[in-house]
Parts: sequence; C-alpha cells; structure tokens
Amino acid sequence: MRKPEFDGYDLIIVGASFAGLVAARTAAHRGLKVGVLDAKKEPGARVRTTGILVKEAADEIDIPAALTRRIPGARLYAPNGRHLDLFAPGYYFLATDTAGTMRFLAREAARAGAHLLFGTRFTGGALVDDEIRLEGTGLKTRYLLGADGARSRVAEAFGLGRNTEFLLGVETEYEETPTVDPDFIHCYLDTRLAPGYLGWVVPGVNMTQVGVAVSRGLFGEERKPDYAAFLRRVDPTFALWNCAELAKRSGPIPCGGLVSPLSTRRVLLTGDAAGLVSPLTAGGIRLAFQYGRRAAQAICDYLQAGGPDPGAAMAEEYPTFGSKALLRRLWSAAPPNALLNLALFTPPMQALAQWIYFRKRGFAGAEASLRAQSLVPRRGTA
Repeated sequence: MRKPEFDGYDLIIVGASFAGLVAARTAAHRGLKVGVLDAKKEPGARVRTTGILVKEAADEIDIPAALTRRIPGARLYAPNGRHLDLFAPGYYFLATDTAGTMRFLAREAARAGAHLLFGTRFTGGALVDDEIRLEGTGLKTRYLLGADGARSRVAEAFGLGRNTEFLLGVETEYEETPTVDPDFIHCYLDTRLAPGYLGWVVPGVNMTQVGVAVSRGLFGEERKPDYAAFLRRVDPTFALWNCAELAKRSGPIPCGGLVSPLSTRRVLLTGDAAGLVSPLTAGGIRLAFQYGRRAAQAICDYLQAGGPDPGAAMAEEYPTFGSKALLRRLWSAAPPNALLNLALFTPPMQALAQWIYFRKRGFAGAEASLRAQSLVPRRGTA
C-alpha cells in the first residue's frame, strides 16, 4: 500500500477502473483532494475486459494512438457460417491495449493531482457526522464514490443496489495472426455455443482476442461458456492452433441494468458498480467514461458550491436501458439456430443489427466500402 500523503480527502474513489480513473482526473482537476483505492498492486493488472471502444467512447477520452487499433466494421456470422458485414461511414471501433490504457488513465489521474493508493483494499466504512471513515486504513473522506466493478464492495457495505444478473465470459489472447481480417470485429451468433450472447474474434493491438459469453436462461437456469467448443468452431477459419497463447481471463459482466438504490448520504455508485452496462451488448466503457466524469462533476458541485445531492442528480442522468433491457430478455431465451440462420439476412434483422452496432447509422453488406479503406493505416489511427 502506498502511504497516503494525508488521511483526510474530499473524495475517495474505490476502484481504479475506467470510471474510477476518469472520475479521479476530473475531480482533481477541479481542485478536490482525491484518493483512489484499489486492491491491485498496479494499474492494468488482472484485466477482465476485451477493451473494445465504440466511437462514442473514443470521442469521450483521447487514448494514445499507440494503444489502439481502428476497426471499421463488424462481421456477424450465422450458425451455418454465412456472414453479414456491417459498416457505417465515419464510424469505427477501437481495439485497445487494455492494460496499457489503464496505465495511461492512471498516469493522467496522478498528473491531475489524484493520489493512487494501489494495494489498498476497501473492506468497509461508516458515515460519522459529515465524513466517511474507511475501515482498516485510517482514511476519511467527505464523499465516497464506488467504481469497484460488478460485485461492488462499496454497494455491499452501504446497503446499496447490487448487480444480480450477469453474463459469464471467457477470453484468450493469442499472438497476432494474419488469418484474422483486421477490418472487422468477428461476432458469432450460435445458441448452442453462446446462448444469450455471442462469441467473438477481435484483431487486437499486437494480438488476437477470442472469447465467448453466455447469459442465464430466461427462467434463471445456469449456463456456462464452452470455450473449447467455440474454439473448434472458429479454428478452421483462423488457424488459432498455430498461435501462442498470451493470456486468459474470465469473469461476470453485469447485464441487468441500473441498480437501485444508487446512493446514500455521501456515497454514490458509478460504472459497473452502478449497473452502467448495456444489457444487450454488454458494453460499458463509454458509459464509464461519460458518467464517471459526470459523477465527479456532480460531487465537485456539491462539495465546492453547495450544489444538489450527487446521488439525486445522477439518478436523473444515468440511463435506464428500457428497450435494451427488453431485448436482453428476448435474447436470453436463446432462439434456435435454425431460426437465426433464416432471420439474420432478412431486412428487419439487418436493421436491428445496424441499430445495435451503429445506432441506426450506415448500411449492411458494405464489403466494397470496407475494402476501399484498406489503404488507410489500421493501427495507431485513433
């Protein structure tokens, strides 16, 4: 544990996550004394996310080009192997060196003045008068922000809402291979292999990422991802058997929407801890960037200018995921593969896929347009 420079903070953030580090940078820039607690020994350790940024996330935070790889399209595979190419002019995804990105965000927060207390585990706390006192650390703070992930200790300690619905995902990083078309995120729909979600092959930053995730059944029945079966499915296309494994990860991904309650006196949740993850796509980095910053701004306004309670303010701003929550229920029902084979190439399904990936922008079947971009540098163009 790094020895704190002082025990009294304006804001302590639990979790050096995407949301937590962005919040720390914002609050420190605005003049708060900020501490960030994380049980990990260093930033970027034990990464549990694929790290794909949608364009909106890339627009929120400027990530160094060396840590990213631009991917212009998405290729959606039916169970029978046919595929649909999706593309939107001017739109792209960014694969990231996720560990490197976390280290960059930590440096930015520290440069702004936040104190990063790695190796410090949050075990509990209590409100005493107008400050939160943290157990076992000797630290106290005027406000506490829980950005500590899907199974938030802050939420547990203060009786706040907790995530109860999850996808379960597993992923392996392989050495980079030319067998993976770098113009696409490759997404596999297959109810047998990935019920309730999908499998993926991503041309990452100096590596290839391969993973699969599943949801619980519509009536709560347990499912487990069968990574070996998914690898057998994609190996004939990508020859991953010939690639060295670099890293493995697994973990839960919240998919139940916003938790409730989000806050109590001088305590607020954000990021995965708040359920700020799309129930349908399981994407949460853009929301972490956006609402980590907004939560910090609301806390600054409250502490510095007598502004409204941050919990009440953010409850008005955090998204509720209405239509995506409904689609999550439907997708968890795991429609049969025969239906997916027929439906994927119909106009309604193509329109839905376009909405999911590009928010109604662009068009499907854009092979020629994607190939026309082949002269554009694929790495370091963010």
